[in-house]
Amino acid sequence: MAEAHQAVAFQFTITPEGIDLQLSYQALNQIYLSGVRSWKKRFSRLRNRVIKGVYPASPSSWLFVVTAILVTIYTHSDPSMGLIAKIQQHLPLSLHVSLGTQGQTVVSAMVFSTLLWLSLILALRFCLKLLLSYHRWMFEQHGRISNTTKVWATLVKLLSTRKPLLYSYQTSLPHLPVPPIRDTLSRYLESVRPLLTDPEFKRTTELTSQFESNLGNRLQRYLKLKALWATNYVSDWWEEYIYLRGRSPIMVNSNYYGMDFLYVTPTPVQAARAGNTITALLLYRRKVYREELKPGCVPGTVIPLCAAQCERIFNTTRIPGTETDVLQHWDDSEFVAVYHKGRYFRLWVYWAGRRLSPREIEYQIQRILDDPSPPQPGEDKLGALTAGDRIPWSQVRKQYFNYGVNKKSLDAIERAAFFVSLDDEEQGMMGEYPARNLDRYAKSLLHGKCYDRWFDKSFSIVIYKNGKNGLNAEHSWADAPTVAHLWEYTLATDAFQLGYTEEGHCKGEVDCSLPLPQRLIWDIPPEVQAQVASSLAVAQALADDVDCHVFPFREFGKGRIKKLRISPDAFIQISLQLAYYRDRGGFCLTYEASMTRLFREGRTETVRSCTNESCAFVKALESGEPEEQCRHLFRLASVKHQNLYRMAMTGAGIDRHLFCLYVVSKYLGVESSFLKEVLSEPWRLSTSQTPVQQMELFDLKNHPDFISLGGGFGPVADDGYGVSYIIVGEDMINFHVSSKYSCSETDSHRFGTQINKALEDIMTILSADTKSTSSSKGTAQPQSKKLL
Repeated sequence: MAEAHQAVAFQFTITPEGIDLQLSYQALNQIYLSGVRSWKKRFSRLRNRVIKGVYPASPSSWLFVVTAILVTIYTHSDPSMGLIAKIQQHLPLSLHVSLGTQGQTVVSAMVFSTLLWLSLILALRFCLKLLLSYHRWMFEQHGRISNTTKVWATLVKLLSTRKPLLYSYQTSLPHLPVPPIRDTLSRYLESVRPLLTDPEFKRTTELTSQFESNLGNRLQRYLKLKALWATNYVSDWWEEYIYLRGRSPIMVNSNYYGMDFLYVTPTPVQAARAGNTITALLLYRRKVYREELKPGCVPGTVIPLCAAQCERIFNTTRIPGTETDVLQHWDDSEFVAVYHKGRYFRLWVYWAGRRLSPREIEYQIQRILDDPSPPQPGEDKLGALTAGDRIPWSQVRKQYFNYGVNKKSLDAIERAAFFVSLDDEEQGMMGEYPARNLDRYAKSLLHGKCYDRWFDKSFSIVIYKNGKNGLNAEHSWADAPTVAHLWEYTLATDAFQLGYTEEGHCKGEVDCSLPLPQRLIWDIPPEVQAQVASSLAVAQALADDVDCHVFPFREFGKGRIKKLRISPDAFIQISLQLAYYRDRGGFCLTYEASMTRLFREGRTETVRSCTNESCAFVKALESGEPEEQCRHLFRLASVKHQNLYRMAMTGAGIDRHLFCLYVVSKYLGVESSFLKEVLSEPWRLSTSQTPVQQMELFDLKNHPDFISLGGGFGPVADDGYGVSYIIVGEDMINFHVSSKYSCSETDSHRFGTQINKALEDIMTILSADTKSTSSSKGTAQPQSKKLL
């Protein structure tokens, strides 16, 4: 326990001769250096608060305004129209005594200049907010941009010329608008039309009409009232009621995963991969703290996206409660929690006021791997508490983890920057059946052994025995694009910036005087061990039921799709509709996640991808209609899907609005059969695209093998599919399909085959049109030359 003694700054003993005081200079030095680092962070935050507080202006612009006002005064002009003289009259008496007339004039001019400067900043910020509230540009076709949009784009660029900090745009982002209830209900009826028979649709229409004329408008008024004073009328309720109030296991049902490179493992050394991965994550955290990350933007534009979700990436844990969980975030953490073979460790990643080098973290990780000590009684499967039902975990935590060594050890995990699991298995695309191993890899990241991850942490990284890595993320604090951005940076920094030696070790030197990683101590009574076993049984049953299938689609990618002037996302979504129809013989309510981060504190909105147009195309294709007709219907479906996606992004979606109306009805204690029915409809096809946001970090031209596999999630409905996909480069799309073995009607591998076939069939039909067009152009060329 040498590290425990080093943590004590001083000791004293009382003897007959007096008090014998023994100081530990090493510990005092650590306290001093830690304090210096803390004050540096405070100063940095204060500086950033000033810089982003005056954005889109700069702090130095104050000096420019003051200088300009003083110059005009000395030229015997009064730009203040008498206000400077008024300010001078109301200066404190002490200044009238201590300063001459000229000094009083200068002070008054500086006060006026400061007020003028602040007023200009508020005006600029208001103008920027108005500009960012304009969304018509998103609905205009390429090459047909209106003059209004051109002027708007010029003004946005002018106000965005200064390099922004991560949170510079936050106060300038518009609030999410509440759509008119009639519009939402009309779009809802349109979305369910292809799924209902004529009698069913007539009944739904009557139910919708009754809701609008009776209860709907009353609920809408309350919702508009909330939108007036709340930053975002959806996000807080969405976080609480969709995530934190859920009492079922968050493993599989809520958490999701991200994978390593598909073809490459930068090093086979487990400790080395952990060293670089942890370092890359800490570098990203430093960028978040310093606000050095560039704010996310709509691809191809300078339109900023809300960055609020970045605030809780690190040092965050979901704390279980009886009725609702709570997200607990700490300002800073200088250690990570590590799990290996049933034992928990606290690994300090800062020492002597500095961050440990990648080689030093590798050295510390190797110490953990080499530690032969066995788990304490009840320790090895303790993590199963976070994988099971929430109420038992809450009760056990309150009764047995609120005092003593258990509280200290649990605090070490919950307050850690993030969680690290050193897995003793090998994963990745390897062996005789590499595709099958990808499925096993996905299941390992999604749920592991149900006790070797801490599912309550904001995210846990997993380092496998063969050097492969991945992560498991808790969903309530942020959505997948935020975690994907973090993971892209981590993989790129690990492979291309930090690198490894020829032997596969991290670069750098090692300070061998580093204290040993601290083993966490537990006192787990039989009652807790019994609950651990019960939670593990629940989690294991859930994990065993998940059928995962991961496959790369290499026939073509977005490059070929975009040549057809079709949105790649629309192409994939319509292909999924065709695949589902072939797999199940019908259509279903389909969920595609869209973001609403154009608005402050925006999260997601649902795009209902199963439309009248997509169903018409699928039916025409399957019934053998002429290819020309199928192509026409496909393009109509593609345009419809793009329009729905844009409407969801700009706050004109369906589901978040209806969800909030339902919450208001519960607060008012009134029942709505319409809302109850809408919110109970199962999403049998739940889909999500993982966006590639930092392609500049990956040099696919020179390193084509460094391709991301993306990530996935569990099925939302017991009898449905979960489909995640990532469009990588120009020629590949990676798919993650999940379902449940317990449903006889679903099969992830079968559905994956249908997705492959649907993509190829649609491309064949669309390419035929391109070939005929090009051949006709070829015959027309000679005539054109003659005319010229």
